[in-house]
Amino acid sequence: MLTEIPIELEILRRSADSACRLMKVLSNPDRLLLLCQLSQGEKRVGELEELVGISQPTLSQQLGVLREEGLVNTRREGKNIYYQIASPQALAVMNVLFEQFCGPAQGTAKEDQKC
Repeated sequence: MLTEIPIELEILRRSADSACRLMKVLSNPDRLLLLCQLSQGEKRVGELEELVGISQPTLSQQLGVLREEGLVNTRREGKNIYYQIASPQALAVMNVLFEQFCGPAQGTAKEDQKC
């Protein structure tokens, strides 16, 4: 006799798989820096290169991963390509990470501490 897995467990399992995929993408420091910058708003590729200090080949590779995973969207305006966060889940996680690791430390007067 086969035991059926409750549907709730299957939904939880799929959700856990999605969360693990997101966390795996975020586990790369370059991609995390890119998403941190994009959480502040849409940016041109050149702006991202300057802001995060990643060389063009690495930048292109990491932006490609973010695109493939559906975390960012692009738009072209003339010769410029703009990136923005497309995933509400990724943006929510970035907001929590910013609050926990980049915002002012709790209980200290360091208001100028930035990520």
